[in-house]
Amino acid sequence: MTTERIATVPRVDPSTTSGEREALEQWLDFHRATLARKCEGLDDAQLRTLSAAPSDLNLLGLVRHMAEVERGWFRRVLAGEETRWIYSTDEDRDRDIHTTEDDTYEEAYATWQAEIAHAREVAAGRGLDELGAGEHRSGRTFNLRWIYLHMIEEYARHNGHADLIRERIDGATGD
Repeated sequence: MTTERIATVPRVDPSTTSGEREALEQWLDFHRATLARKCEGLDDAQLRTLSAAPSDLNLLGLVRHMAEVERGWFRRVLAGEETRWIYSTDEDRDRDIHTTEDDTYEEAYATWQAEIAHAREVAAGRGLDELGAGEHRSGRTFNLRWIYLHMIEEYARHNGHADLIRERIDGATGD
């Protein structure tokens, strides 16, 4: 049985009249909040519930993955920081998604929020056409506009996954 749940994570609908930069930032924040809403009210065991065989995808893994994505695009590519991955290892590049019983939402959420805060810091004051100081693993450079658009796409895609996983866990649907 599908149920509608009441969300408490604050989320602001993007303006329909804002300029380009503001629109990009608003849509990115909207999608960040959407992922948090998909996770709210669940315990760690529920958050580790796999989507469907043979996939290892779960909500906790998605939060950890998005912390890695925020780090990769904003720290590494935009700011040019040389930093290690948070969860991924040489032995398991998908360790962010591969959660264990020792992995908690409290830790993952705090890490994800710290990466979001840092992303906002490194993007502040930069022009949308400004190229990042670092390179992507492909060897290419990207401007801030492209990074914002990619991040919106990345969150939107994974929020679709999160919606299906959440519905599987407890039948809850909605934004």
